[in-house]
Amino acid sequence: MPDLLKTPLHAEHLALGARMVEFAGWDMPVQYSGVIQEAKAVREAAGMFDVSHMGRTRHRGDSVVPFWDFLATNDIQKLTDGASTYSLLCYPDGGCVDDIIVYRIRQDELYVVINAANREKDIEWMRQHNDGGVEIVDETFESAMIAVQGPKAVEIVEALADAPVSQVERFHSATCDVAGVPAFLGRTGYTGEDGFEIIVPASQAAVVWKALVDQGVTPCGLASRDVLRVEAGLPLYGHELSPTINPIEAGLGWVCKKERDYVGKEAIDAMRASGPPRKLVGIQMLSRIVPREGYKVFREGEEIGVVSSGVFSPLLDCGIAFAFIRSEHATLDSDCEVEVRDKKHPARMVNKRFLQAAKGN
Repeated sequence: MPDLLKTPLHAEHLALGARMVEFAGWDMPVQYSGVIQEAKAVREAAGMFDVSHMGRTRHRGDSVVPFWDFLATNDIQKLTDGASTYSLLCYPDGGCVDDIIVYRIRQDELYVVINAANREKDIEWMRQHNDGGVEIVDETFESAMIAVQGPKAVEIVEALADAPVSQVERFHSATCDVAGVPAFLGRTGYTGEDGFEIIVPASQAAVVWKALVDQGVTPCGLASRDVLRVEAGLPLYGHELSPTINPIEAGLGWVCKKERDYVGKEAIDAMRASGPPRKLVGIQMLSRIVPREGYKVFREGEEIGVVSSGVFSPLLDCGIAFAFIRSEHATLDSDCEVEVRDKKHPARMVNKRFLQAAKGN
């Protein structure tokens, strides 16, 4: 087995007693104090995640905006300086290459964050379509990325920053010093909470991490991040997105622009018009049993779908999941059953934005 990659914060995780696991070729912290405690810290105060394993790429050139407007499904052309957007990269048949965040730095420069497991594939995909001489630079290994999330995240980061970062709007970015370290801050995240994703030079990442620890931010691992993103209704590549899943099936038609052309548009528009054969819904168990990926979903004895992700939700104190359900059965607020170890357990199909529903939004 090849040696695992290590983030610039690897030593910090070991010093804090994190349990480490392999993830996308990286040695990553799966948990510190415990999954439930970490998830609650993010929901109630502030937690932070080392997400340095994610790919970070910079794109420059006079044609960078039209290049990305054709490559990405969302409306890159409408971004203003400092704004960002969630988007997809798709194959011509509508399957998904990856889901990404695109930050506009200026008219001739974009910064794109991609999934760790897809980094090499994504960059090759970009280069295959680069007919306009756009400069594509992989900055993953020279930087680190820390996601600080939770209701107290913004005020804590602002206390360490040399600029009023609380004035940065959601899905916008800024540059400033954090704990004396030059940083790029995006007001984005993967938990459903407010906060920043902070990108700093790899050599100075530990300075920022330790400063956040000193401010009382709870270090969190991949397991609690998965709980939080499912509660928030956010997809994970390889589960709710893949080369065989059309964005319309995953409920992501809203990130696929209708006006201008992009790679995959014909196939995505065709499914938008005809309707998807299956739909992604939320599943809420009527118990603390946890539905896992691959578990079958039934209604009145008939198999109607399969779970794509499942976790125990501290927020709702029960098992929750996403599942792809045949469209004719994908009725929200209706009863179903999930088969767990050869026994069917009662559940309900619900809106997949569990956190939003729990907050009454």
